[in-house]
Amino acid sequence: MRTQIAVIGSGYVGMSLSVLLAQHHDVSVYDIDPNKVRSIKEKKSTVIDEDIQDFLNNTHLNLSSTENIIEAVSQKEFVIIATPTDYDDKTDKFDTSSVDHVIKQVLNINSAATIIIKSTVPVGYTNEKCIEHDFKNIIFSPEFLREGKALHDNLFPSRIIVGQKSKAAVKFANILKDCSKDKSVQLQFTDSSEAEAIKLFANTYLAMRVAFFNELDSYSLSNNLNSKDIIEGISLDPRIQKGYNNPSFGYGGYCLPKDTKQLLANFSDVPQDLIKAVVNSNETRKSFIASEILKLKPETVGVHRLVMKHGSDNFRFSAVKDIINILARNKVKIIIYEPLLTKDEDLDFELKNDLNLFKTTADIIITNRISDDLIDVAHKLFTRDVFREN
Repeated sequence: MRTQIAVIGSGYVGMSLSVLLAQHHDVSVYDIDPNKVRSIKEKKSTVIDEDIQDFLNNTHLNLSSTENIIEAVSQKEFVIIATPTDYDDKTDKFDTSSVDHVIKQVLNINSAATIIIKSTVPVGYTNEKCIEHDFKNIIFSPEFLREGKALHDNLFPSRIIVGQKSKAAVKFANILKDCSKDKSVQLQFTDSSEAEAIKLFANTYLAMRVAFFNELDSYSLSNNLNSKDIIEGISLDPRIQKGYNNPSFGYGGYCLPKDTKQLLANFSDVPQDLIKAVVNSNETRKSFIASEILKLKPETVGVHRLVMKHGSDNFRFSAVKDIINILARNKVKIIIYEPLLTKDEDLDFELKNDLNLFKTTADIIITNRISDDLIDVAHKLFTRDVFREN
């Protein structure tokens, strides 16, 4: 039996969930961006994700899109909120205004619906909203998705966690499980605050691991040691293993920077050293990388891609952007190769999307991850990518 579901927001989380659920249920996607609504109607993904586009092209989906929130939410059993919650450095917490607004809209339109929050929120947020609106059917369910692999990670989830133990929570968890390709995936039901904490602590642990191997690499680079050999030897320990061990310019993307800062803010009244160190370490790494580039005394530095990794289209929180700013403050000329940008967009630096011209113009080319189109200029490359993987 098909369930009526609305998804609010069509970024990586909303788009991948919509496609996942539309395999077996009726899904209506609402977005304030008419271009995204139009893209979904035309069976075009709103994000770069090969699996999503393949499903849109080749799989029968019960999927619709609309700019009308009433049309999207009316008579739906579940309303999934997947709107952005960027971290606000001025307030030291997530900006949950978009989630706040959607909750109020849903309650005015369809108070019989169960609201599922997929947006990342501070610990305690969902419980506060339930009390504020005197409404119990607000559930937080964390997502654990990679940019560019969001549908894959929904089809093969590491776990499904739902922050409530009600019948509605059990039904929603089983809907996710039934739509996945891994029927043995483990389900966990917690209270809302514990589910919120799981999300923040999981991402902070991953950020900590990235920071650890980056600091190892900083030590190796400073002492003329082979990072790859050291990391491979460490990773042979079964307690450590491979994964998240490839050095980078710093952790970035949409989740890790903001989630670590939010967790640190949640620790305001709790003694801690490690969480703050994870946040600070990332800034130290970016400064160190910039200083190593400056030691080479380049006149023109070419930045190959602003995206953090292959298969992603998000560079809003890319670590390389901070490195660019440090170099620019030191009077280094910056040119950028980023096919996802056009010359019409507001840029502070020169964009060269002719790859050959980009290669010949730059003295040094910095790239967070090596791609095959840079092999011919290996002598110009500055990268810390030792494993050629994301």
